[in-house]
Amino acid sequence: MPKKTRVIAFGAFFGIFLASFMIGTVYKMSDAETKAFLNDFQNATAGIDATGIFLHNASIALAMFIPAIGAGWGSFTGWQTGAGFNAIISSNPILATKISPLALIFLSPFGVMEVVAYSMGMSRSYLLIWRIIRKNPLKKEIIPTAIEIGIVIALLLIGGYVESSMISHQEQSSSG
Repeated sequence: MPKKTRVIAFGAFFGIFLASFMIGTVYKMSDAETKAFLNDFQNATAGIDATGIFLHNASIALAMFIPAIGAGWGSFTGWQTGAGFNAIISSNPILATKISPLALIFLSPFGVMEVVAYSMGMSRSYLLIWRIIRKNPLKKEIIPTAIEIGIVIALLLIGGYVESSMISHQEQSSSG
């Protein structure tokens, strides 16, 4: 696959993920949905460490490599992340004027790593399905796909540790 095609696909899916995220940020949940989301979020993140963050994000990202399905899954994940962000903001209106949804992603190192990882998976999903539709053999894509999976795992592992470190630092600051 030409490098130019790979770069264009990555850029397109980077934009698609961010667009999905922004669409999710304007989704208005009912009060019951917001409370349920926040309750589920708190239960899922209580006591989570770097390994837990990594495993959660990796399970999401690796599904994005599945031909055709992965690009849709990635778009849904972007929307769902944006909707979750909106639920958190709606539960604390003071945050609404202080945090831009895109700033949350681009000002946190783990946010950038996650978007890059997700965009890699989504774009590879598209490129694989394109090869299947064109009846091109997938054998040539095994090594590049494996390399990209390795990069995604590395990004998410580093991102998990950075996010965990930032959370524990924030908890120490607020408690002391």
